[in-house]
Amino acid sequence: MVVIDANSPVQAGVQIDGLQENRKIANQLAEIANLLNEQHANEYRVNAYRSAAKTIAGLRSPVRDLLERDGVEALIALPAIGVSISGLIESAVRVGRIPLLDRLRGQSNAEHFFATVPGIGPQLSHRIYDHLHIETLPELLRAAKDGRLNRVPGIGQKRCEAIQACLSQRDVAKQLVAKPKSEPVVPIDELLDIDRDYLKRAKEETLPKIRLSSRGSIEGDWVPVLHTEREGRHYTAMFSHTERAQQQEKTHDWVILFRDDEHDHGRWTVITAQYGELKGFRIVRGREKDCEQYYHRHNAYHQREAGHAPYPEVPVQWEREAGRFGVHG
Repeated sequence: MVVIDANSPVQAGVQIDGLQENRKIANQLAEIANLLNEQHANEYRVNAYRSAAKTIAGLRSPVRDLLERDGVEALIALPAIGVSISGLIESAVRVGRIPLLDRLRGQSNAEHFFATVPGIGPQLSHRIYDHLHIETLPELLRAAKDGRLNRVPGIGQKRCEAIQACLSQRDVAKQLVAKPKSEPVVPIDELLDIDRDYLKRAKEETLPKIRLSSRGSIEGDWVPVLHTEREGRHYTAMFSHTERAQQQEKTHDWVILFRDDEHDHGRWTVITAQYGELKGFRIVRGREKDCEQYYHRHNAYHQREAGHAPYPEVPVQWEREAGRFGVHG
């Protein structure tokens, strides 16, 4: 039983609403744990979300107040709340949605992540999501400050400045948490290994599947999902069903890798290169140079010249729209 400490009925009502929001967020975190468990995720990862749910449910004051007053760092200081989960809680408070929960449910709601910001509609929100691999308002503000947002088609300098001003007015800057300096960039070998494992197991049909419920998906679409771990880093892999992937018929080629653990979170897209020296090879968008070095180290170019496919376990299919051969999952 929670004791309400308030000096007036209005304050009591606000606090009650805040504690009800706590319960809602706790239930969402508990649902994430249940879905991860159903999808054969690591037991440690499942328990992390269950513990976080208990922490939020047990708070004696609204988590919204804590976030507004002291920022995301105050959430990280709570028991069982790390960097990644604090970002999910922030998203639940600011946007009303948790991206990870949407993914695990098989939903695609990228248009909701940034469409609450003036000047960003659903289509532009999708474009930001696809190009920058970000999902939260603090990440959007960081992208506006470091120039990445300017590179998204449809966003010029003036719009970028307006978005940054709007987010600053919302005190989103308080939610920016610097990544630990000791946390290295995820090795390209690791990302490509997860992609390779996912494609192999998806072909073998040994992975659990989630049913898509996004607006653009065909009724009854089921997508295999992989939950895996590398040296304490937790990942989720699944075929992309973004609007762009569907338009280009790449829903069985493009693989989205999501990281969420107590240290960090991230998102990468792995595709089959269609042009240049890496044509036919699996590459991580935005890290093409790293991929070149990776394949040089593994003598993959010589194997291709000798007639061996870069990913022998993945079938080769004719690409109708380009008239070329490519590797697909």
